Amino acid sequence: MRTYLSAALSAVLLVLLAVLVPVGALSAWVDLEIENTDRYVDAVAPLASDPDVQSTVTDLITDGAMKQIDAGPLQDTVRDFLRQAVLSFTTTDAFQDAWNAANRTAHEAVTAALNGDTGEAVTIDLAPVTERVKQNLEENGVPFADRIPVQHTDITLISADRADQLRQTFRLLQTGSVWPAVGTLVVAVLGVVVAWLRGGGPGHRRSTPAALSAVAVAGLGFALGALLLRAVVAFARNRVLSEVPDGETAGAAAVYDALTGSLRTTAWIVFAAGLVMAVCAVLVRLRATRGRPGPGTG
Repeated sequence: MRTYLSAALSAVLLVLLAVLVPVGALSAWVDLEIENTDRYVDAVAPLASDPDVQSTVTDLITDGAMKQIDAGPLQDTVRDFLRQAVLSFTTTDAFQDAWNAANRTAHEAVTAALNGDTGEAVTIDLAPVTERVKQNLEENGVPFADRIPVQHTDITLISADRADQLRQTFRLLQTGSVWPAVGTLVVAVLGVVVAWLRGGGPGHRRSTPAALSAVAVAGLGFALGALLLRAVVAFARNRVLSEVPDGETAGAAAVYDALTGSLRTTAWIVFAAGLVMAVCAVLVRLRATRGRPGPGTG
């Protein structure tokens, strides 16, 4: 009976940790990164030098400009020239500043869209970037630069339909804040303490092996939870990008990967830590068992 009860408790601890690890990581991520403007901007700032983002921004600005330009038979030539001029600008420090400004404004739109009640897509408005591009090209005497319209040109990160589906989940994670992560650690510690007490507590010969077994189970729970977190991030990425317009997919993917980079790092750290916990606990338990005197010894 004791064996069955111990197995049941181990199974419960394993399942609880496997579920709580991804929930805790996602809740903390929403609270510490997605809701914090400075951390949000810091996460996406390096994307100003990402070729996919530069290409997406260049294409969107060029497409918007060419709608206002009629160069007759030279239309394609003007388009290629203007595109190269815009692409060249995306390699400058001025573009980095404009990109940061756009994302600082976009953060307000992102949180508003995920907190709102109406169907709105989550986007990055490139108007601040376009304004800097236009100013720079005009100063350098680029033909037709004055025809570039400074208007709302967006990179779609999450479609309106997908944003509607994510709102409830986002609000739940937002409410949880860092507490699910704290709860994960508490559950792991309680699992080990309960196992130790069931083994007899202080001084009992079964208490240490029981506690070590619980540590091993907790380690496996952390590892499984980390794998589940990694799978959730990958699954959400595919679902989100499947509804982004084709011309914006590469840029949206780069932004998504930048924002979830800390989650992926957390997943691998927790996975490695969980495996180390489990392996060390098993090895110590085996060593303790082998070193214990058998019946009749001495």
